Amino acid sequence: MSQPSLILYSDADYFSPYVMSAFVALTEKGIPFELETVDLAQADNLKESYSAISLTRRVPTLINGTFVLSESSAIDEYVEELFPAPTFPAIYPADPENRAKAREVQAWLRSDLVPIREERPTEIVFAGEKRPALSARAEQAAVKLYAAAERLLGDKEHLFGEWSIADVDLALMLNRLYLNGDAMPEKLATYAKAQWQRASVSEWLALSAK
Repeated sequence: MSQPSLILYSDADYFSPYVMSAFVALTEKGIPFELETVDLAQADNLKESYSAISLTRRVPTLINGTFVLSESSAIDEYVEELFPAPTFPAIYPADPENRAKAREVQAWLRSDLVPIREERPTEIVFAGEKRPALSARAEQAAVKLYAAAERLLGDKEHLFGEWSIADVDLALMLNRLYLNGDAMPEKLATYAKAQWQRASVSEWLALSAK
């Protein structure tokens, strides 16, 4: 089977949790791809050269020949369909209901819990920064996150029995808090640490550490 030449656009610091999700998805599939960077601090994503490529002018953006796609969850789903199991490793659950729940988790993490994302930016996760105590609204968001994560995880090692890309997205949100030293249920801390040991995640962490 011939494999297309893929290009994934990332932020220059490799701090984007959304690029990380797409990077892990491609890496898990074992598909060769090129990695290009866009300096968001210099607003290079708003310049004509990048806006001509990306409809949203955001990262990640994936190029496959003449096809261009932005938004990480859309990229994850596209990659799963383009390189399906069993020929390639699965990144979503096979069961339709579990697959739908995985997408629910991804959508929720991207659209909710704003106080956590504001007060626990990914500089904590990827650059080792520390921030002061959470505000009351961020504490409420953390309680909501922990309750949902414990309910979803139960006694399982992964959310849906086998690993999926939703595990990485959830672990990233948990690690915003755990790596800052915020209090967290032991089960969730163990889960977040374990997800961070996955080979594809380690590859991304090596990029962000440079």
